[in-house]
Amino acid sequence: MNDLMSGGLHRLWKEKLVSKLNPFPGMKHLDVAGGTGDVAFRILESINNVGRRALRGHDDVVPEETQIFVCDINSNMLTVGKKRAQERGFGEDKSLIWVEGDAETLKFEDNSMDGYTIAFGIRNVTHIEKALAEAFRVLKQGGRFLCLELGHVELPIIKELYDFYSFSVIPVIGELVAGDRKSYQYLVESIRRFPPQEKFGSMIAEAGFQNVEYENLIGGVVAIYSGLKL
Repeated sequence: MNDLMSGGLHRLWKEKLVSKLNPFPGMKHLDVAGGTGDVAFRILESINNVGRRALRGHDDVVPEETQIFVCDINSNMLTVGKKRAQERGFGEDKSLIWVEGDAETLKFEDNSMDGYTIAFGIRNVTHIEKALAEAFRVLKQGGRFLCLELGHVELPIIKELYDFYSFSVIPVIGELVAGDRKSYQYLVESIRRFPPQEKFGSMIAEAGFQNVEYENLIGGVVAIYSGLKL
């Protein structure tokens, strides 16, 4: 679905999300609704690169324990993620921890995470406010919340093209490729029901986060939201 909605650009957007996180060795990070591992793998690769640079010429440096928790409510997605981890050579990496769980009732202690990411997932939770409250609860002081989500396009020309592609093309392709028009139709409609960028930014702030900001990409087709627990 991500490929169809973004034309494959979701990979670049996830790279940008991880670059904003600034992962570091020894961090404890929670990626929610990330069962396929897309974001978690990028975080781990970034941390490994940082660790290799730090160790170069310093044989006495012992890497800190890194923990990246991949949480998803869908056990099938976690199975896909574990398989992909094996294919990428991460199958035995103890830094990756797979957890079946709900974004609205996380199974993690208060103030336990350095970072929290959710990519194309918060749009599908039943109660967005509960998911944001849980994100705030589990983050440590100084922890960063990052969310990548499809948005509302404001520029008229881009909006017209995007609406046509979303409502007239995507459901048809979904039916032809996956034999599932309804799921792709739901996907498009869920984007329209999701709060506009300014409103969602306000919801993040209302959950307790500070320094809240968002960056629109491709005229607002997608946005990256950021907030700190201070």
